[in-house]
Amino acid sequence: MIRNPAFAGQFYPASASGLKAMIQEMTDKKAKREEVIGLVLPHAGYIYSGVVAGAVVSRIKFKDTFIIMGPNHTGSGKPFSIMTEGSWETPLGKVEIDSALAKQILAQSKRLEEDKAAHAYEHSIEVQLPFLQYFKSDFKLVPIMLAYAGGAVYKEIGKELAGAVKESGRKAIIIASSDMTHYEPQALAQKKDEQAIEAMLALDEDELLKRVERFNISMCGYGPAASLIAAAKELGATKAELVKYQTSGDASGDYASVVGYAGIIIKGG
Repeated sequence: MIRNPAFAGQFYPASASGLKAMIQEMTDKKAKREEVIGLVLPHAGYIYSGVVAGAVVSRIKFKDTFIIMGPNHTGSGKPFSIMTEGSWETPLGKVEIDSALAKQILAQSKRLEEDKAAHAYEHSIEVQLPFLQYFKSDFKLVPIMLAYAGGAVYKEIGKELAGAVKESGRKAIIIASSDMTHYEPQALAQKKDEQAIEAMLALDEDELLKRVERFNISMCGYGPAASLIAAAKELGATKAELVKYQTSGDASGDYASVVGYAGIIIKGG
């Protein structure tokens, strides 16, 4: 099965040449690259969040497989879904699913289910792929969609992911796809996002979930972020770094109602 691009021409250019040209302006080929275990990347239209995603992707040493967890905005399909076969297509070409690793994750997980419907019209994973393809054309993908749940569920999924990666021997980077505060004034959005970012940089998924609730932070991918942190610590993560933060207002000039975007690298000692 080929998962066709659903958001080319909306969130990013539909032509390969236009897409490459746009990404080129948002990445730094001279950036010093380093080994990473995981990333937090935004998933908005490239004109708003692309410079954040580009700054992060420019910093990483690529591995064979990217496990990308996104929040399910549409409500379609199974609540915790994974695709284990096929490929995803973008204007820059096809990305094959890492079937062996995906099936190992599915077999090990008590929550994840094989499902295509949740992925068909969801943007949170699709928009990550062209940035990765710009630098490396032959990586593989494990797409996972997470609905809203309790913290214990997210931690369980993260630990299952880490266990499968260890057992498989695969070299993989885990991505949590998330935007931050939605549609609040710039100053308030920044204040709320600082609280969530602080918890993520401390690699404390429990504190992240507490702060999201306590401060009413409309971060859409807090579930994937919590699962990422739980997985990353199992895989030896000891520190995290905020590479870049900005809001939609920084692109549009409208600071009355913004969406926040954070780009974070998680790495070992």
